[in-house]
Amino acid sequence: MPRKPASTGLPSPKQILDFIQQSGQPAGKREIARAFGLHGHDKIALKALLKDMADEGLIDSAPGRAFHKAGGVPRVTVLRIVAVEEQAVAVPDNWQGDGPPPKLRVIEKGRRSALALNDRILARTEERGQGHVAHLMKKLQRSADLILGVVHEDEDGKKWLKPVDKRERRQLPLSELGEAEVGDLVLAEPSGRPPRVSAKVDAVLGDPFAPRSFSLIAIHKHGLPHEFAAEVIEEAQEVSKTPLGTDREDLRHLPIVAIDPADARDHDDAIWASPREDGGWDAIVAIADVSFYVRPGSALDREARRRGNSVYFPDRVVPMLPHELSSDICSLKEGQDRAALACHLHVGADGTLKAHRFTRALIRVAANIAYEDAQRAIDATSEERVEVASSPCSMPEIEGPVAAELVEQALKPLWNCWAALYAARQKREPLELDLPERQVVLDEKGRIMSVAPRERLDAHKLVEDFMIAANVAAAKALEARKAPVMYRVHETPGREKLTALKDYLATFDLEFALGQVVKPSTFNRIIERVGDSDFLPEITEQILRTQTQARYSPDPLGHFGLALPSYAHFTSPIRRYADLLVHRALVSHYWLGDGGLPPEDATRFTEIGELISMLERRAMEAERETIDRYVAAYLADHVGQLLDCRISGVQPFGFFATVEGLGGDGLVPAGELGNEYFRYDEASRQLIGDETGESYRVGQRLKLRLTEANPVSGALRFELPEGSYSRGPTERRDRVRKPVMGRRGRPSNIRHQSRKR
Repeated sequence: MPRKPASTGLPSPKQILDFIQQSGQPAGKREIARAFGLHGHDKIALKALLKDMADEGLIDSAPGRAFHKAGGVPRVTVLRIVAVEEQAVAVPDNWQGDGPPPKLRVIEKGRRSALALNDRILARTEERGQGHVAHLMKKLQRSADLILGVVHEDEDGKKWLKPVDKRERRQLPLSELGEAEVGDLVLAEPSGRPPRVSAKVDAVLGDPFAPRSFSLIAIHKHGLPHEFAAEVIEEAQEVSKTPLGTDREDLRHLPIVAIDPADARDHDDAIWASPREDGGWDAIVAIADVSFYVRPGSALDREARRRGNSVYFPDRVVPMLPHELSSDICSLKEGQDRAALACHLHVGADGTLKAHRFTRALIRVAANIAYEDAQRAIDATSEERVEVASSPCSMPEIEGPVAAELVEQALKPLWNCWAALYAARQKREPLELDLPERQVVLDEKGRIMSVAPRERLDAHKLVEDFMIAANVAAAKALEARKAPVMYRVHETPGREKLTALKDYLATFDLEFALGQVVKPSTFNRIIERVGDSDFLPEITEQILRTQTQARYSPDPLGHFGLALPSYAHFTSPIRRYADLLVHRALVSHYWLGDGGLPPEDATRFTEIGELISMLERRAMEAERETIDRYVAAYLADHVGQLLDCRISGVQPFGFFATVEGLGGDGLVPAGELGNEYFRYDEASRQLIGDETGESYRVGQRLKLRLTEANPVSGALRFELPEGSYSRGPTERRDRVRKPVMGRRGRPSNIRHQSRKR
């Protein structure tokens, strides 16, 4: 069993962003390393992390070596038009680097420019010669110029706008309030030029702490299109009346079922399986035939591409397609005839894919079943059992949410087929990272009832493995016809990241050879060696950081995490534009009728892939931030209480902790750990008290008192149980010790002990 030193101490991207924003001087790699006490190999890991953040557009470098937040020239970014003479010229919309912002020539593919001065555009940039050019992707609406914030009033009665984005430090004076009141969440339009920038309220959104406001904050902060134009809705209403036709394969006689979350808003996949005489299985993965309704170049298509994907919040969905399609005519509802693109699979007895074919079909879902109900039905039987690895799955004949007849005809064959698929998956050894998803449960009025990790059942794994099989079949079918494929790409980690991981694991006495052929199973073995140690979450997090970010691309680079050479997204065209493109390619190259892929789109797969990858990252960030706000709101009633926490990071200036079972991230400043000096030990990654020897290390579980929970920003703050919060406001102001910043930006009341003595 390896020993338990503390974590590498590598800061998270969020901590780096906060430091850059709060730094009073230009922050380069050296300043960041110094602030977080990084030395030796940790600097190599920091360099890799900063490169990842730059690739994702989170930071960029100004002339010289200083970093700043997004607003440089990432690969896909927002630009503002500053000249429109012979050719439009743009600058980064949020330039925070040293010196003047770089100017980029905007390429509009030979069309007559429709851009005007001060227009904001989304563009793909590339280096040319000594500068950059920008390829126009789309023009942004005016609403993207507005600032989301809360109205505050100072002691003199002056009204200010405090932006919701915690990365934005400035507060803007409000020149016009309109109908807004102090405390309202508003959208405001900035005016003037720095340093005399003010704002006027454009729209009042209401109480920032009210139910449904947290997702609204994310919608406006990230500029998520959440309303459909009348033209789009009218087109959706019209196409939803389109007859399904008579040239579809009729599968309505099969007991196809859709297994989804209990609160699913749309149902785009359904599955069926039946045993074969050769010991294998015939299976069908039926997917909503969105390409039949959403035709290339239509208003619906343009809007779907603009959104890229649906965004899911605890209280609402921002759909890629209007509700007339996404939750009605395209949704595979029980007892309703629906158009589907059916993937027919021949699964061998060993779980491998032997053959596949695709048809346009007519289906009638036998039942929409919640994951929990399907699992209960499977677990209820005590007679017949199917072994899936170490997880016993049983087949029932019961009364209840799932009828006994349906269990026999639908669920039992599905579970038996999955046993084979699961065995093949285990043999393939994909990456297995246990990263629990947080689930927010709301009541009918949108108030928070609970926040907890979402339970992962065998029913979830079953559906996932059927979807993976269909996704593989779609990629292979298109490759067989030499057709364009929008692959889901997940590349092998680069050597730089692997070197950083090797150095990190060495602090736990875990060996990692750089010369080996790295496979997903390589990382699985590391997790197995760690077992249930306290530092398992930290090692899992570091392994996750080592991975590249999955994206969409026409290049066949494989999916490292799933250990698959060919992989495309096919199973969710209601909520992902990438899947719709794959459907269209299948329709075109297998002569399945109208709604195929236009040749002009096939030539733009690289550009489209970059766009929808960026939109996916935007959606994920919006969803994650909203969950953090709900967690903070849920914990707001617990301010002043002791909570079970786990230290997630240790730095010279304090440690970060997360609430067990809930998540969130809050700081305990070193200056508030007590009246003694706490030195940061580089070798063991601990804060150690000089007088008492008391220490704080990563993975350590402890009770902490919650002192602040800000639902608007999602921020938390903690202190020790005997900290200042328990002593009352007056005494707290006298006793709380803040870190005294030294000349180089390090808290001077904390002694730093390096490896070298």
